Order: sequence, then structure tokens, then C-alpha cells
Amino acid sequence: MAVPKRRISKTRRDKRRSHLAIGAKKPTLCSHCKQPKVAHRVCQNCGYYAGVEVVQPED
Repeated sequence: MAVPKRRISKTRRDKRRSHLAIGAKKPTLCSHCKQPKVAHRVCQNCGYYAGVEVVQPED
């Protein structure tokens, strides 16, 4: 069975994992009210999703 001859340092291990970091979600514009919203979610401002009113917005 293959076993590493030397221990992998923390620096080398972390350099390998550097691309695994999750980035911040970028907001998109609502197609109905043009306010920024998270993609694939109901707009908190107007209650629309994909051009259809899903929930009544709270006033």
C-alpha cells in the first residue's frame, strides 16, 4: 500500500486547498422591481420570482 515518505507541511496542504474557498454570492437585479436580490430566490422587495408573484410583500 502506498504511504507518503514525508509529512506534507501545513503550507503545502493549504496551498493545494486555496481554490476551494467559497466566494460571496453576487446579487442580481429583480426582473420586476429592479432591486438587488439573491439569485434563485423570491425578491424580498416585491415578492416576485421568475415574473410571477409568489408571496405578498410586507408593507
